[in-house]
Parts: sequence; C-alpha cells; structure tokens
Amino acid sequence: MGQTGQLRASDRASPVPRLRIGFVLARSFTLSAFALFVDTLRLASDQLDRSGRVLADWQVLGSTRHLISSSCGIQVAPTSDFVDPRQFDYIAVVGGLLSVKQPVDNETVQFLKNAAAKRVPLIGLCTGTFILADAGLMKGHPTCVSWLHYQEFRERFPDLEVRADRLFNLDRRRGSCAGGSSAADLAAALVRRHISRDAERNALEVLQIEKARTQFDIQTRQPLREHISDPRVAAVLITMEQHIEAGIAIEKLAASVGLSRRQLERVFQEKAKMSPAMAFRRLRMERARQILLASEKPIIEVALDVGFASTSHFTREFRRTFDRTPAEVRDSAARERREMSKTAARR
Repeated sequence: MGQTGQLRASDRASPVPRLRIGFVLARSFTLSAFALFVDTLRLASDQLDRSGRVLADWQVLGSTRHLISSSCGIQVAPTSDFVDPRQFDYIAVVGGLLSVKQPVDNETVQFLKNAAAKRVPLIGLCTGTFILADAGLMKGHPTCVSWLHYQEFRERFPDLEVRADRLFNLDRRRGSCAGGSSAADLAAALVRRHISRDAERNALEVLQIEKARTQFDIQTRQPLREHISDPRVAAVLITMEQHIEAGIAIEKLAASVGLSRRQLERVFQEKAKMSPAMAFRRLRMERARQILLASEKPIIEVALDVGFASTSHFTREFRRTFDRTPAEVRDSAARERREMSKTAARR
C-alpha cells in the first residue's frame, strides 16, 4: 500500500500509549456502529491488516457472559466482566432499537455511573446516547443524534442540549454520534488524538473511506428533493426539519451556522435557488403530505402538526405547493391503494 498505508518505523518505536476502549452493547444494538468503530481501532493498531493489538486494545464488557443480540440478529459475546473502568481510556455504549424497554440492566447502569464518577470519558454510539441520558450522564454535554431520533430525544430529555445536523460530537468527557458510518469518523478522531495521523490514515484507507470527516461535518440528510452541496444550507435544512411544528426564527438558523440573516438568505438564493422562508414552507408541506398519506388524521390535526393554526390557511398553502388540496391528495392515494388491492386479488 506504500507509505500512506502503514505506520512509520519512528511512530511504532515512539512511546505512544495504547488507546483502550471498553464496549457496552445494548440489547438489540446496532451492529454496523459497533463493527465500524472497532474495526477502525483494529486497523489503526497495527501495520497494514495484521490485526495485532499494538497501539490499541478493546474489550466487550458485560454483567454476564451471555450472548447479546444485535438488531439484525447477529450475537456477540462479552469478553470481560465489569472491571475497574479506569483500565480504559473510554467506555463506548452501543445503542440500538429504541423500542427495547430495558436496553441495559441495572448493573450496567451502575457501571457507567461509576465510570463517570472516576472521570472515565463515556461515548454514546448510535442511540447509546439515550442510555447515557437516561442514566443522567449527559448533563452539561452537547449530544449528537441522528435526525431520525431527534424528536424522540427532545421529548424524553427536554433539558439536554441536542443537535441532529452534525455527524458526531467529542469533548474531553463525552462523545456521541449519529450512528452508521459516523461511528468510524468518531473512532478515527480518537485514533488521531491518542495514536497518530498515520494510524488514522492506515485504518481509513483499508476501510475504503476516502477521508476522515470531522465533528463539524454535516449528516448526509437531504430534506429537500434537490441535492444541495453547501454544508451550511444542508445544516440549516436539517434544523428546519426538526422545528416544523413550532417554527424557528431565521436569525437563529443563521446563527447556528455562523452567518447573519442577510448572509444566510444570500447563500440560500445562490445554492438552493430559494429563500430560507420558501425552503421552510416546502419542508412543512412535504411533511404534511407524508402525514396525509401515512395516517387518517383529520386535516386540522395535520395542519397543526406542521405549524398552521387554521385549516383554510394550510389548505391554501398546500394547494399552492402541490396544485391539489390535502383532501384530493388523500383521496387519490386511497383510490390507488384500492386499485392495487384489486389487481393483487385478481392474480
């Protein structure tokens, strides 16, 4: 792989402390988040793909040695009991399905609280942040979650600071990420911090990841149908999407990406070919259309869900966007479903 694919001899000889990670897997945990994180460590720990635990080490911790099932059914066995958390540089909690009522047992919660008390940094991977927040361990720390789970996090933990536009967040005591491939980005940031840039590059190249993304990169979400490459516009659109019911001031949106209102409007016109207000209106209408097609809610409830106080105002805006009223869209979808049922029955 050449010089960029391996650690320099000088790096291997230098007294670099090993990066030690203890993993806690929730019931129905997300396998991809765990696999991408641990494989980044594995590949950063040794030259090329030899998998030696030279510069990093890891254990899967558990209150028992029983197999833990992931959300896709693959099972993983813990490799260690709960030991002194100070044996690790970080404890990473891998979350999964939010429908699981007790994702970790009481002994695990106590272990995490003990780790926090001993000032061992904690990381929430995917919905692992929900487990940490439930344990009262995210107070005072910004939390990064997927746009998919933003609303539920806000409802369950209204007093915690949360955002769904960035890939991950990492300070000295807490880390969190949106899940998916961002787990590799967060792991790479730790490798760069504790081992070296060469180790980070080695891991990402073997994983076929073109470059490490930072905690300032934006989640790969495109709320509008058009692809918009400007990260500031993308971040604002994601934030808009999280505030459809209650609304949010354009000035606040601009400040969230370090711009004034006038600068944000200029960037939107240039990159999205519309004003921020128009983009927000389109997002509200798209959400309304989704609700109409997926539920039997009365029109007034749909209107309230997307921030309109009256059915008449909502209907006018909806017709302006889709050239059909909400009732017409719902009726058309119902007719299509009936025709599909008839066709299926004839077969």
